[in-house]
Amino acid sequence: MSEKFKILVVDDELDVEPLVLQRMRREIRRGTYEFGFAHNGVEALEVLNNDDSYDIVLSDINMPEMDGLTLLEQIPSVNPNIRSVIVSAYGDMKNIRTAMNRGAFDFVTKPIDFEDLRITIDRTVQHLRMWRDALSARDNLISIQNELGIASDMQQSILPKQFPESDSFVMHGVMEPAREVGGDFFDIIYISGDRCGIAIADVSDKGVPAAMFMMSSRTLLKGCALGAMYPEKVLEEVNTLLAPENDAGMFVTVFYGIFDNSTGEIEYSNGGHNPPLIVHADGSSDYLEMPPGIALGVFPEMVFESRKAQLRRGDTAVFYTDGVTEAMNVEGELFGEDRLQQVAAEFVGEGKTDFSRAVVEAVRDFAGEAEQSDDITCVSLHWKG
Repeated sequence: MSEKFKILVVDDELDVEPLVLQRMRREIRRGTYEFGFAHNGVEALEVLNNDDSYDIVLSDINMPEMDGLTLLEQIPSVNPNIRSVIVSAYGDMKNIRTAMNRGAFDFVTKPIDFEDLRITIDRTVQHLRMWRDALSARDNLISIQNELGIASDMQQSILPKQFPESDSFVMHGVMEPAREVGGDFFDIIYISGDRCGIAIADVSDKGVPAAMFMMSSRTLLKGCALGAMYPEKVLEEVNTLLAPENDAGMFVTVFYGIFDNSTGEIEYSNGGHNPPLIVHADGSSDYLEMPPGIALGVFPEMVFESRKAQLRRGDTAVFYTDGVTEAMNVEGELFGEDRLQQVAAEFVGEGKTDFSRAVVEAVRDFAGEAEQSDDITCVSLHWKG
């Protein structure tokens, strides 16, 4: 069944009602239009206040008690979604202009040409349909945005908010998604005694699919880290669990290390992730040499290796995703690994220990007005010794 539109005809001439009903009888029989009638603006407002189902008001201008131009001003306060069509004497352009300025959608002239009236009403109905579709799309968008906002809050809630700290070390981390939800994550996993796991990862793609894959990867990584003693075994187990069920063909790059805060040693394994930067107390820095390893979720049976690195007194380990080094400014220039080293040297000179937040701020300053194209994630570990 087609949608019915309800039209209120406002005219003080009594013969208008039977004439409209007679000339529009086919549309009425088909259920396309339904008509109501009022004889002046006051009656029209009373009808509209008592019945909010009207879609269109077809009103004469010259009427007693309240004319059509005054009625036009009042209609939005009753129902802003009603469309008004004004009826005016031929050549009365002054009133027609006034009517259009007061919100009339269209006009017809007297004596009424009913073929022209049909065309005008059809055009008004088409506009109403498009308007309602736009409102529906807006409401759907708002609903989606609200849901994405909730998803973003949920995603941020699983990231560490409290970071381990002692007389020998301090740790920080931050993740800023490019969209409402992201595919990057990091985690600090308490294992035993003086040992804790440090994980940072980047899921392929962006948005909701990446966020869902990220949640699965993060849960598996944490579970495996609590049950395995060696970093390479953690990555092997996570990969074994991810790959067979990965119909979407997504993957995740992961750096996972176990930090011993009593010695400053990091034992680590790598699944295709960016090499961490070790920044020394004198401002110099070196990228960790990575063991071989590809991203997780691609091949079900992969063997990973681990290596060890010894932090020196005053060293800061900076773990990050490619949203840092591949961030671009408006000229299309990459932030890059060399600039990360330069920025890190400046942070050492400024005495900063929270490199994670400082790195993200440096990337944002570099990018300027350029749109963020990737999630930006950074974790820093400062070893006091």
